[in-house]
Amino acid sequence: TMKNPVPQAASLLLEKLLLLVHVRPLPAGSGGETPPAAAPGYYDTSCFKRGDLLEVPRTLFIHFGIYLGENRVAHLMPDILPAFTGDRRQIQQVVTNKRLILGVITKTASIRVDTVEDFAYGGSILVNHMDRLFEDQVLGSEEAARRAEKLVGATAYSLLWNNCEHFVTYCRYGAPVSFQTDKFCETLKMIIRDQRSVLASVLVGLASIVCLGLAPCTTLPTIFIPFFLWMAG
Repeated sequence: TMKNPVPQAASLLLEKLLLLVHVRPLPAGSGGETPPAAAPGYYDTSCFKRGDLLEVPRTLFIHFGIYLGENRVAHLMPDILPAFTGDRRQIQQVVTNKRLILGVITKTASIRVDTVEDFAYGGSILVNHMDRLFEDQVLGSEEAARRAEKLVGATAYSLLWNNCEHFVTYCRYGAPVSFQTDKFCETLKMIIRDQRSVLASVLVGLASIVCLGLAPCTTLPTIFIPFFLWMAG
């Protein structure tokens, strides 16, 4: 028998949202807090150079940062805390999933500097893996590092228009782009084109309203796309 396409589409949508939100999987009983990362010295930073673009592949997403030297990485993370306090000691603590998710919802974030261990969170690190996609657009290493340092601090956040990939591509290549966003948008198009996925289209619309705000460009598609798909079905 054919499987119900609606739960499958909804599951796919959830995975793609997690891809961009950067939610980290937590062990049972963690209470929503971020578990400790790898111990200091876990990574050999001698092969990293100032201005390198570091890439940490995850199961559902890729996280990006710019290496600043001396075991420091600048990276963009959704975080609600900078909206409530300017206390650097509190903000500099490792971002928990609760802070991260609330940051996504409220579209607030910070470009922060963490150790390689806290940035990579136990994952493997690729160095300058994206250079092959930009060919002659690679800026000087010092220029990339300085751009990252100038941007450190609170910033707006958008799943689609201002995430960690936009940050690093601006710093190293001079243009803020996100291939993860492109893949996400293609997935949404596939779901919307599937006439059997009316419920999934509603979920897509609601997610866009939550992430991008209540506006005609998000609200009207949420109403009309499921209606027309339902009529066509």
